[in-house]
Amino acid sequence: MDIQQLTGRTRTHLTSLSDPGCLLHHQVAKPFLNLRRAALKAGIDLVAASSFRAFERQLSIWNDKYSGERPMYGLSQEIIDVTTLAPEERVKAILQWSALPGASRHHWGTDLDLVDRLSIPPGYTVQLTPEEFVSPGPFATLSAWLAEHASYYGFFRPFRGIRSGVQAEPWHFSFAPIAEVARRSLKVDGLRQTLLDAPLLGKECVLSQLDELHARYVARIDWP
Repeated sequence: MDIQQLTGRTRTHLTSLSDPGCLLHHQVAKPFLNLRRAALKAGIDLVAASSFRAFERQLSIWNDKYSGERPMYGLSQEIIDVTTLAPEERVKAILQWSALPGASRHHWGTDLDLVDRLSIPPGYTVQLTPEEFVSPGPFATLSAWLAEHASYYGFFRPFRGIRSGVQAEPWHFSFAPIAEVARRSLKVDGLRQTLLDAPLLGKECVLSQLDELHARYVARIDWP
């Protein structure tokens, strides 16, 4: 992938699936559908709550959290009042749960947030919280099934709360053969160039420590 693809500023590397609807890297669509077919045999309707995410969308999420327009949570899922935080603290708090624009693995089309459509109760809004993926949460069965079977189809959880600075995301799965190439290809200099002209809130703070942020939140994942 080139730097435009790595940072979510183009869709030339993607293919669109209609059932279930999602945007994935050309080489990820087939493995995902194979995983989905296997899940269906186990009574699980595997769908992506999120797949490809463009740079502009990640930028919007970041700016909304930085400004306080979107709720921001701490390590215990408590709501944080961002107006009380210095820029460095805001950046750190956001990165525990959300990627820096240009550095999201969702830009690559290799990563999906997975849920079981059959397990969503009527009227329920999926939150993508750790509690949903352990008993008695609606996706506990899904989580256990994926832990046993996803790797056979090339998928793994990059954020398990072990090495990465990102908190554990049991819903987030990545297609290793393509995602690993992308992770190693996204260098600090390319990310810096992407952010220089972007209307990123807290940009001065981010750029001043970008080497450290890249090392902790991009290069370091829970692998294998």
